[in-house]
Amino acid sequence: MAGIAPHWNEFETRDALAASLADVVAEVLRTAISRRGEAFLAVSGGSTPGRFFAALSREELDWGKVTVTLVDERFVPETSSRSNASLAKANLLQNAASAARFAPLFHEATTVEDGAHLADSALKTLPWPLDAAILGMGGDGHTASFFPDAQSLDVLLDPASTRIVMPVHAQTAGEPRLTLTLPALVNAGLVVIHIEGAEKRNVIEAALAAEEPLPIRTVIDRAPRAAEIYWAP
Repeated sequence: MAGIAPHWNEFETRDALAASLADVVAEVLRTAISRRGEAFLAVSGGSTPGRFFAALSREELDWGKVTVTLVDERFVPETSSRSNASLAKANLLQNAASAARFAPLFHEATTVEDGAHLADSALKTLPWPLDAAILGMGGDGHTASFFPDAQSLDVLLDPASTRIVMPVHAQTAGEPRLTLTLPALVNAGLVVIHIEGAEKRNVIEAALAAEEPLPIRTVIDRAPRAAEIYWAP
């Protein structure tokens, strides 16, 4: 069943998108701090959010009351060049945002399943729900680590799941991954899909029109409030 249609926010340049999205997210965080004394943000890795991270890191707010976590993570330590935690620390947790608390998904463990249990326990102590979840999207229609070929994808996308973090095995993902579950993401006060380029726009438009939903469509459909799509060429 189709959910609430997403709202498109289109920009002429990627810099304009980054500045606007940073302003919006900063205001959401300020409002959360004013309302409940703290704020909780989840961000994605990859190459797309770099400009947004830089802009958000300079926003003036009480960053000491903000907790930042990841939408998903590869099962690799921060010393790896493929670590989303390393990316976030190098690009977002700088400038004013260096005062924020960071809650990683990766924990040293023998298996990704054990690592996911450790992350799940650690994150359950945080101030849920998320105030904002900033998602990306791959060319195959995956978001977070909900890959179309992921094992037990239906479990990862279960809206009734009581888990916060789950392990992911997918051939197209490369190494095993850790991901926030669907309910942990879609119950955020603000759900954003940040994409750039004509190819990504074509993918998401096709996903929204298709009868067989790709993971990105499932996430959008399950969000109780309209997801915000931020796009620039």
